[in-house]
Amino acid sequence: MVTTAPPSALGIPRTHPLRARAVNAAELRAMTATLEGLDPGDWSLRTACDGWTVRDLATHVVGQYEELARPWLLVGRTLLGRRRHPGLTPLHARNLCQVEARRSVPPGAVAGLLDRFGPRGLRALERLPGGVRRRIPLSPLFPESKELAEDSMDFLARVLVSRDTWMHRVDICDATGRDPVLREHDKEVVGQVLLDLALDWNGPPVFLDLSGPAGGRWTLGRGAPAVVVQTDAVTLMRHLSGRPAPGVVYDGDPAAAAAVGAARVPF
Repeated sequence: MVTTAPPSALGIPRTHPLRARAVNAAELRAMTATLEGLDPGDWSLRTACDGWTVRDLATHVVGQYEELARPWLLVGRTLLGRRRHPGLTPLHARNLCQVEARRSVPPGAVAGLLDRFGPRGLRALERLPGGVRRRIPLSPLFPESKELAEDSMDFLARVLVSRDTWMHRVDICDATGRDPVLREHDKEVVGQVLLDLALDWNGPPVFLDLSGPAGGRWTLGRGAPAVVVQTDAVTLMRHLSGRPAPGVVYDGDPAAAAAVGAARVPF
């Protein structure tokens, strides 16, 4: 068991706006490079997102940035999604409309669209003062946003933009048999997920021992750990997002292990 307690994940600082700019830009470059490196046969491969191919995920990501630069599209697709896909949640319906809007675009052109709209979307976010972003909630359009650590455009700008792109980059790498290229900014993305996990954690004390370039050691809860969780950081992110995540090892109390196994963080 653990003899020296690592720091609490509650102590991970929320990403500063200036830091968020660098992380958002770095992740956008990483996703663009990933798309540019795909082979023709990769685009039709299935991903961990049920029913979605690599191409679907890529066009969804394009749509995210496009809507940041053109917010009227965000509102329009959300309303269209509610009419076209009434059986889905507002967020998922709008996401599907993003994909449908690019059905006629050749796969080889998708990376170029991301290279076009990605920087524009980030600049649009940066032009909004932080005080304004904090006062704009996301839940009027997407009720699911009430489950976030912060229901605000500011949280989108500082955390969710890079988190969503990052997770889908991992999805695409998984589907195509590639290892995701991890750089300095990946640790920031992982850290913000762990902070959100810690903020919502009401289970037994846990020691997270995460390997890999984006890994580290943290605790959840207070007191001697009831379970040690060992895996690489990317695998834990897959698990917390609800994706298949073989390779997570639990050492300790079965009930504590089950609590970690049931834990989820919005992505």
